[in-house]
Amino acid sequence: MLLLSIDTSGRSGSIALARGDADTCEVIEVMPLAGGSFSAQLVPQIVALLAKHGFAKDNIGAFAAASGPGSFTGLRVGLAVVKALAEILGKPLAAVSLLEAVAVGAAQQGMVLAILDAGRGDVYAGDYEVTGGSAKIRREWLINREELFAELQQSGTAKSDAPRSILATSDKSLAEAAQSAGLPVELVEPMDAGTISRLGWRKIQAGQTVSPEQLEANYIRRTDAEIFAKTSG
Repeated sequence: MLLLSIDTSGRSGSIALARGDADTCEVIEVMPLAGGSFSAQLVPQIVALLAKHGFAKDNIGAFAAASGPGSFTGLRVGLAVVKALAEILGKPLAAVSLLEAVAVGAAQQGMVLAILDAGRGDVYAGDYEVTGGSAKIRREWLINREELFAELQQSGTAKSDAPRSILATSDKSLAEAAQSAGLPVELVEPMDAGTISRLGWRKIQAGQTVSPEQLEANYIRRTDAEIFAKTSG
């Protein structure tokens, strides 16, 4: 089955074509997208990627999309396109959290705490239980980076029989900051649409799909407009 995946969560993005069967998901090609103009280039680039490999939109059997966290505008554009395509073609759709992708990318079994830079001194954090290449979410939240590091330092020195979560990130600077704070961290490969393809295919195989109407961006952080409305209300 041909799988089309989209990741427009960051300053730059990517789309990918992959071929999945009962056992594997082989990424055919990942095409990078320049940031700042996703709305203008996304559909033409999808058409070009399909044509390059001798396919048309009707050959697509399923879709996967990075649902966030990340750029408000980028996520809105990417998810709008994938929702429209999935609805028009009537094909299954899987949503993949970038934090989930980091947790699985750590290649560790058990509890994994995935973190990504959220700007403004904050990090996106996701607590996952990873088993056999799949991750079960416990929670995702936004927290000040220094507060999180302090909590992890405290839990590391406290006497407890509970197993500690493995800290993981795909952000090199964030990994270096964690190491400077004395925290062991797994640095995983940066996420792209190829990563989303592999995780999305596992979800599709497991029946963990969403309808186009159910697919929503996983911002975690509220928009500035929402914050202003709450503070001024």
